[in-house]
Amino acid sequence: MEESRETVRAWVRDRKVTMDVLLDGSGAVNEAWGVAYSPVVFVLGRDGRLVARAIGNRDWTAPEGRAFLEALTAQ
Repeated sequence: MEESRETVRAWVRDRKVTMDVLLDGSGAVNEAWGVAYSPVVFVLGRDGRLVARAIGNRDWTAPEGRAFLEALTAQ
């Protein structure tokens, strides 16, 4: 959230993040999407509309997290 490119790059590298990460240096995207907490995960449908939002840490690799994502992608 409004971090420098270098800070975000190091964080992504250190945690071996493989998904896309949005760099929002000005905070405009946070404001537009109403982000006030970190982390926040947005799940968008194939049509680009918001399907779900999760605030806080989630174990997406646990059975519950995987089942949730699989149910969303089946829609």
